Amino acid sequence: MAETRPYDGLTPDAVLDALEGIGLRGDGRLLALNSYENRVYQVWMEEGPPLVAKFYRPARWSDEAIHEEHAFVAALADAEIPVVAPIASDGETLHRHADFRFAVYPKRGGRAPELEDRHTLEWLGRFLGRLHAVAARAPFVARPALDIATFGEEPRDFLLTHGFIPPDLDAAYRSIVAIALDAVRRSFDRAGNFQALRLHGDCHAGNILWTDDGPHFVDFDDARMGPAVQDLWMLLAGDRADMTRQLGDVLAGYEDFFDFDRRELHLVEALRTLRLIHYAAWLARRWDDPAFPAAFPWFNTERYWQDRILELREQIAAMDEAPLHV
Repeated sequence: MAETRPYDGLTPDAVLDALEGIGLRGDGRLLALNSYENRVYQVWMEEGPPLVAKFYRPARWSDEAIHEEHAFVAALADAEIPVVAPIASDGETLHRHADFRFAVYPKRGGRAPELEDRHTLEWLGRFLGRLHAVAARAPFVARPALDIATFGEEPRDFLLTHGFIPPDLDAAYRSIVAIALDAVRRSFDRAGNFQALRLHGDCHAGNILWTDDGPHFVDFDDARMGPAVQDLWMLLAGDRADMTRQLGDVLAGYEDFFDFDRRELHLVEALRTLRLIHYAAWLARRWDDPAFPAAFPWFNTERYWQDRILELREQIAAMDEAPLHV
């Protein structure tokens, strides 16, 4: 099971002491930002603008995996791609205080992008194409891949072996998740041998800060190897006609900088299915963290699992349809 109360020792004083240990003195004011996997704070400084301190969940990533994330973001920043990179202190971006590892970032403001706007989608596509052009130069070694095993089979097994599915829904869930994963495998077979590259990994609107100068991509914590379309499909919403138009707008900008393999369109609904399975298991793994029952009170109810079964049925039907065509 997940660690119990992993952040009990992360008091406001501990946050300020951690920053002071690398020469950053806060003025005592902290604001907890919206993050559950890690703990993230805006910290006002005695001198200079506020900073953002991110404290990594203990034992989730190795030091090597975190350094790979930081090196990837630094390479993107060097290529003048608008990302928020960690600040180095004495040449190091990953720091330690007591039992915690943390990184410090400049504070960047912004709003959610207007994904209904075609100009915005094309603009995002240009930057994602540039991001992937840099990403394709080298692989991750320490970070895992986004694949059927890590995002589908292993999360399914965790849910089934740790008693999260209500007994009266257990057989239905087992059956539907097995059918769904078979459909995912067929989708991957249809896509063939696509190029795996370094990804943002969680490129939804909440991880894009929009200003008058365009987007900033934030939170590369879920960066991993996988198909390029993983960083595109979460920008799409609505019915098939809507998503087709949106995808065309994104690719109009994307392909100015990086080629997109149309075979990966077979993966859109398969990746959505894997995300749904993985998300349920993520909540289950973190249920011993007191922040999760408070933030997600609807999880692990009878209704929740009924909805997940219905959702997977809908995904099975979606994966049987022809892929989007642009």
